Amino acid sequence: MDETPLPDVTEQFARSLAAEPDEIIAEMDERAARQGFPTVGPAVGAWLRLLARLTDAERVFEFGSGFGYSAYWMAPALPADGELVLTEVDTDELDAARGYFERGGYADRAVFEHGDAIEIVSRYEGPFDVVVIDNEKHRYTEAFEAVRENVPVGGVIAADNAIEAGPLDFGDIRALLDGEPVDTSDANRGIADFLDHVRSEPAFEIGLLPLGEGVAVCVRVA
Repeated sequence: MDETPLPDVTEQFARSLAAEPDEIIAEMDERAARQGFPTVGPAVGAWLRLLARLTDAERVFEFGSGFGYSAYWMAPALPADGELVLTEVDTDELDAARGYFERGGYADRAVFEHGDAIEIVSRYEGPFDVVVIDNEKHRYTEAFEAVRENVPVGGVIAADNAIEAGPLDFGDIRALLDGEPVDTSDANRGIADFLDHVRSEPAFEIGLLPLGEGVAVCVRVA
């Protein structure tokens, strides 16, 4: 059985349709390639921007921002008086994100929070029209529960790495979702638990964006 979850041709075609990256995004892509730093990539980045536009997003919260790649893709979709909250435990990465936003002209709508995103989000009140979850994989369900009441009906929670990533195994995640006993990592269990948790929630509907490493798109419906 072919266990390749996302065919390369899908990713390549999506990139050809994606919005053209500006100089800052191009610089970020070069940095990620040079450092081997995991970002969502331009195909998913462009989709996150579309999600922000489709929801008429005014406020966005991100669990785990790195040097600001995903957040920067979404920034143009927010109004000048909007708010995009970036969170990161690495001070150097957060400082880099701040620099990119300042140079790109989007610092006016960004808040840079240093520390644990799950602790940080408790200090904020909703609504957040779009939420991106990209922190520790075993804490995805915890992140979802921490923010769900701050997401309005029609709002979106997008979780990266729903299928694969460096520490993840697609076959194990699928087996766990099918209820099969698997001796596997905490990261695999974290993703499977999150997907199973959200699909059982009547207030949310979940679907898969099969680009990058897989993005679970959860829409609040009630």
